[in-house]
Amino acid sequence: MNAEEITETLGVARSNVSTSIKELQAWKLVRVVHLLGDRRDHFATMKDPWELFHTIIEGRKQRELDPTLTVLRECVLDGESDKQTPEEVKERIRDVLKFMETLDTWHQQIKVLPNATLLKLIKLGARVQGFLGSK
Repeated sequence: MNAEEITETLGVARSNVSTSIKELQAWKLVRVVHLLGDRRDHFATMKDPWELFHTIIEGRKQRELDPTLTVLRECVLDGESDKQTPEEVKERIRDVLKFMETLDTWHQQIKVLPNATLLKLIKLGARVQGFLGSK
């Protein structure tokens, strides 16, 4: 669809459509396509919901997890030479860093799973909790 079609279909302002398209492009969720004989930009998104899911997860990781890891690592390094920060604060920062690194490692492992395997894992849900015996 082109931007005018999107505006008409959704019944929203053209400026909102433009802003939203730019944001979706930044997330790599929408791409520009050209139709033969039409000079307007048309926009398309991925058809595969798994591809959409992986793109969103990767975008969130890049925008949220990666910068957080960088800051936490810097805090840990700065804390090594900082004599004024209480040791319990430094320990808490190290614990958060370790947790976030564990999440990052888990993400790396999960993203290479075949979609069918990932779907099975998702469907396991709370059954995993029962299997592990935790409450």
